[in-house]
Amino acid sequence: MRRYETIFIVRPNTGEDDVTGLTDKVSAIIAADSGTVIKIDRWGLRKLAYAIGKETQGYYVYCDYAAIPAAVTEIERILKIDDRILKFMTVKLSDTFDPAALEAEEAEKAAAAAAAHDAEEGDAEEGDVALPEEMTDDEQSGDRDE
Repeated sequence: MRRYETIFIVRPNTGEDDVTGLTDKVSAIIAADSGTVIKIDRWGLRKLAYAIGKETQGYYVYCDYAAIPAAVTEIERILKIDDRILKFMTVKLSDTFDPAALEAEEAEKAAAAAAAHDAEEGDAEEGDVALPEEMTDDEQSGDRDE
């Protein structure tokens, strides 16, 4: 299995239910070929860099997954056929996919986030208040060079 990411742009007038249907269809194709969906992220409606089919905006969807090349071919075939899709791009991230390494990476990120959160709470509990810098003698007396 290999790791891929696919980004596709859906027409802006497409309903939320249709976008959900498209992401479900992509997930179903991946699952049918014993792949793993790592992340599906909806970036939302954004302005396009250039007009595509007279559209200046598009709804972006990002899919990160591990699958066999045949699943990627099927996903791309489905996206080409669908009139609601303006553009899509698939990129191979790695030749091999190790689920254990992915879980370890996610656990490491969660631990780092927890440590950062604990550090923020620790700083807030100490009651340190940032005091303004002391004023110079000129600022205290109000003398200015005019």
